[in-house]
Amino acid sequence: MKVEPLDFRELEEKFCGSLLGLALGDTLGELAFTARSRRRLEESLKSLDHLSYTDDTAMAIALAQSLLQEKDLHPQSLGKCFHEAYLQEPWRGYGPGPRRIFSLVTKTGLSYLEAAQKLYRGQGSLGNGAAMRIAPVSLFFLEHPELEAKARLSAAVTHAHPVGQDGAVVLARAVAEVIKLRPPTGLNKVGLITLLLTIAQTEEIREKLHQIIKLLEKEAGLKEAASLLGTSVIVQESMPYALYAFLSHPTNFKEALLAAILQGGDRDTIGAMTGALAGAYLGIKALPKEWLDKLENRDKIETLARKLGHQRQNYSSK
Repeated sequence: MKVEPLDFRELEEKFCGSLLGLALGDTLGELAFTARSRRRLEESLKSLDHLSYTDDTAMAIALAQSLLQEKDLHPQSLGKCFHEAYLQEPWRGYGPGPRRIFSLVTKTGLSYLEAAQKLYRGQGSLGNGAAMRIAPVSLFFLEHPELEAKARLSAAVTHAHPVGQDGAVVLARAVAEVIKLRPPTGLNKVGLITLLLTIAQTEEIREKLHQIIKLLEKEAGLKEAASLLGTSVIVQESMPYALYAFLSHPTNFKEALLAAILQGGDRDTIGAMTGALAGAYLGIKALPKEWLDKLENRDKIETLARKLGHQRQNYSSK
């Protein structure tokens, strides 16, 4: 049976779902650092009137703004957007890597790409910071043949290490793939990971993708998956688990997100990555209204997502 491609309205709902899903995953994941059980988290959510995001969402917003401003991915302009966002709100919880890059650029006049290469004895960062914010690249370059190259370049602004970049590229392709599918049918879990294996360039990421396939085949529980795949700030120990959390509940945004953030580790960033995936697949209507209504800058994020959709149409028609 032939499946009709998504129309622009459907895609726009998925664009909004992905960026808002990222922000919700970030905010709830941050909350889960203190409310570590499902019961405590749900109690906290009911008691709060406002859900604030961290640097994960702030950098995704800056990335979206840079893409819209430049109508392409320009690393120096992107670095400036990240830097300005940090200077405006340094309290968002930025990690040491971006802060060191911004300081180096200010003090030495290096480009952001050059400064990123100085980190960690010249090896660059292999953290998950490039992957956590990658969704706008997936949306803007959705059907562009250079999606992976653009994702890698966006990562290089802060992550010079090949693994740090590879994790972002793989997640970018995953978001782009699921956004084009119409739920609840169409998602082949093992097929998706097999496709991502053709994208991954580092052994560290490829090994974890192979482990995901084995976990899917045995229908492993979340605790086992988190233990095997990892939940740390290193991208090969968090991005793969975010993929698994999404695939554990692909048709239920809430359950996928809870699966992501209640297994410990780097909860907000794993939540952001899982939220971007689940939102991309299910669309904005699947996101809990009671969470969205409390989300900081919800309208701003949704507007950026819609603009990315329209700019993408213009970009792809050139």
